[in-house]
Amino acid sequence: MERKIETAWCPGCGNFAIRDVLEKALQELPVPAHKIVLTSGIGQAAKMPHYLPVNYFNGLHGRSLPLAQGIKLARPDLTVIAYSGDGCMYGEGGNHFLHAIRRRLDITILVSNNQVYALTKGQTSPTTDPGVKNPLAPEGNQNLPLNPLALAITLGAPFVARGFAGDKDHLQELIKEAILFPGTALLDILQPCVSFNKVNTYQWYQKRVFKLEKPLTDRYEALRMADTWGEKIPIGVLYRNDAAPCREVKEIFGKQAAPADVACRADMTCVMMR
Repeated sequence: MERKIETAWCPGCGNFAIRDVLEKALQELPVPAHKIVLTSGIGQAAKMPHYLPVNYFNGLHGRSLPLAQGIKLARPDLTVIAYSGDGCMYGEGGNHFLHAIRRRLDITILVSNNQVYALTKGQTSPTTDPGVKNPLAPEGNQNLPLNPLALAITLGAPFVARGFAGDKDHLQELIKEAILFPGTALLDILQPCVSFNKVNTYQWYQKRVFKLEKPLTDRYEALRMADTWGEKIPIGVLYRNDAAPCREVKEIFGKQAAPADVACRADMTCVMMR
């Protein structure tokens, strides 16, 4: 019997497709469910863990990555996934995004990138295209958009990929590949916002996205591909470096059980650490 879940998302939101895909991907992982924990910040995308049967920690705006790193350091046996939107991850959380890649921990970063601040009604986000108008920028966005994939590759991230909510089968495989990669993995997901982004729609993306046949292993070629945006938009693994060292951490609490304030519960309930 299919579970009925009440959400705060608008009808037609791209997050619905991502939620379905993410749930299936987590079920197919060779990892027990109680060993998986999601962290998130604030925003429409950051509500994703609320609607999944997983352990999670919902924190402050832009703070999904400090949570993920802290949990991984305390419990390296867990599969840790940081999930938020482009505003939360690249805007408020931009500083943490930079240094999370530098720290080389085995965590996965999933980003719903709808190119707007959807929770607060469609303001310009770090990834909004130039010239795009909204109620607070009626003259159009005057800022250059952040290129998170190129930034991650430049910083040395060993796994950088892009998916599209309109291609669920492809996205599901990308999610599994990112989570199973032994190191810091970034998957940026193109997620249409049907309410506040009337430019980057499903139809707009479907005319432009194309799949990479295989992961790129040359950083300079990967950077060139990451900078490809407009009439053609690549999806797939833009860069993969299996030789990159992953920072190994020892469990802070040794073989003894971690205190309740840092441990994930095995009954799949929300863990609120205060």
